[in-house]
Amino acid sequence: MKPSPFHYHRPATVEEAVRLLAELRAGGADAKVLAGGQSLVPLMSMRLAAPGHLVDINHLPGLDRVEVTAGEVRVGALARHRTVERDDAAYAACPLLRRALVHVAHPAIRNRGTTVGSIVHADPAGEMTAVLAVLGGRLELVSTSGTRQVAAETLFTGPMTTTVRTDELAVAALFPVPPAGTGSAFVELARRSGDYALCGVAALVTVDADLAVTGARLGLISVGPMPVVVDLAPAVHGSGGGIDVAAVRALVDAAVEPDADIHASAEYRRHLAGVLSERAVGAALEDALRRRRGRSAA
Repeated sequence: MKPSPFHYHRPATVEEAVRLLAELRAGGADAKVLAGGQSLVPLMSMRLAAPGHLVDINHLPGLDRVEVTAGEVRVGALARHRTVERDDAAYAACPLLRRALVHVAHPAIRNRGTTVGSIVHADPAGEMTAVLAVLGGRLELVSTSGTRQVAAETLFTGPMTTTVRTDELAVAALFPVPPAGTGSAFVELARRSGDYALCGVAALVTVDADLAVTGARLGLISVGPMPVVVDLAPAVHGSGGGIDVAAVRALVDAAVEPDADIHASAEYRRHLAGVLSERAVGAALEDALRRRRGRSAA
């Protein structure tokens, strides 16, 4: 199929782009921003989306950078998944980024798709939505009214819906660097490599200098209308410095809201959430212990 007719716009600067978005919103036009296009274009081709205006931001300067500071990894709106995945400085600061990105679709899609675009698309099966959520990250938005940052916990409101206004342009995603002694893991199960995950889990586990667990969080995909974040503090406290696996499963089971579809029943997705959460926590704990021991040896 072919997309419905639409007007194509190619602004040259961020200022021009947000001014255009503001004008289109004021006129009641239905506009979409085009970055990587790996989700939007197929939806348009199948006529599941039919925006009247397409604002192509691929020629805006300065939005393709991945920058690492002491406190966060800043991923520009035009940084491709593959660029972020292969950025060694970003991996050193926040290994969870690469560990999740290798699960995003196929290499050809990662070469073109953008991390920020994936987050704004807010697909319940999108790996990077869970990474932003479990890390407590933020999305930076620009409009003619100025710049604001939206925390992940208030960004996602439902399947493919966010609090981003139609006159706003997402210019970057900000991923906090986890505290020292934090290990991470991302595990998921799909019917075939590159398919949407039946369930996926991002895990963070922090241990102190005595190798006792002090905190743990999970971010799950495909088991709710948006990424599901689970604080595992109740499974850490009283466990003697470890993590109570049975308590992890109980916390996850209480948090997820899986739906059935042609690929899996709701019961199977719920079962997967428990199994994969246990695996992810175990892998993240091993990573945390390895990091602490490496730091001590150095």
